[in-house]
Amino acid sequence: MPVIRSHHIEKLPARFEELVGLMPPRAIGDEVQAENVIEMIDRLMGIERLSAGQAAYLETLVQLVQVYEQRQHAIDLSGLGGVDSLRHLLEKNGMNASDLARLLGVHASMGSKILKGERALTVDHLRKLAERFKVSPELFMEA
Repeated sequence: MPVIRSHHIEKLPARFEELVGLMPPRAIGDEVQAENVIEMIDRLMGIERLSAGQAAYLETLVQLVQVYEQRQHAIDLSGLGGVDSLRHLLEKNGMNASDLARLLGVHASMGSKILKGERALTVDHLRKLAERFKVSPELFMEA
């Protein structure tokens, strides 16, 4: 199945059933399918005001991607604290303290301070990290 590209200019249907007709939701089996679903998610996310059908379809696709990512790209973080988990995920994604600061939208020095445990993560930071790394925000909370 070819990858859908974002240069589509046609408007997406508002009704859930019509969206299903374009791309029926089903378990994702490989990276190409994952890319297709993510492309549709991106298109839906670009809509300023989603219809109820679009919102339900988007949530369905997001859940399918989350299941695929958990199955295919699971990282064992058991036994790690919040900052340890964050360091591990940054390392696995080739990111450093400066990248963390940019991701969180904070001053460059804050990334290093967060990783040293000198500054705590805010609720907004937890949300951004969970979204970026496709994990639960609780992963980054200290016990």
